Amino acid sequence: MSPRGRPRAFDRDAALERAMRLFWERGYEGASMAELTAVMEIGSPSLYAAFGSKEALFREAVELYRGTAGSLTGRALASGGTAREAVERALRDNAASYAEHGHPKGCLVVLAAFNCSNQAVRDHLADARRQGRDQIRQRLLRGVAEGDVPAGVDVDGLATFYTAVLSSLSLEARDGATARELGAVVDGAMAAWPERTPAP
Repeated sequence: MSPRGRPRAFDRDAALERAMRLFWERGYEGASMAELTAVMEIGSPSLYAAFGSKEALFREAVELYRGTAGSLTGRALASGGTAREAVERALRDNAASYAEHGHPKGCLVVLAAFNCSNQAVRDHLADARRQGRDQIRQRLLRGVAEGDVPAGVDVDGLATFYTAVLSSLSLEARDGATARELGAVVDGAMAAWPERTPAP
């Protein structure tokens, strides 16, 4: 029998994953401390001892998400092929993931700050989204250097456009769009890819 007052042992990684899923489903402020401690199967003292605060727990949850379900964009952009193929792969991989069963719909980094009054949390998520846009921008710049993206293209504008498409896919998935419907959005987005002007 455990000595009185001894804290219950728990699997920190498993608890963090469960917290991530709750934040993903409910958002930062939508996930109450009571719900967090319930899904993590720990008491409030253990939560604070292990993670420091709700905000610190959320930041760890975001990093876990970005290293797992949220890593599709980075992996697609780092894969082979042209810049167009890499961007399309990023859109299609995310669209499929956003709509699949077994986890909350959409993207935690896009959805978790809705109706959030915590400026530090909003800034943290905005910074994560900017990093995603910069990944796309860097891949487009590489495409320009390699000749498969037109030299005169507005790289910043194109990166912002495809980042906005990713955010839109997330919102549509949360609203119940199917993988097929999200795929049609990707079709339209890729139709906007700048074509190289034929040589005279």
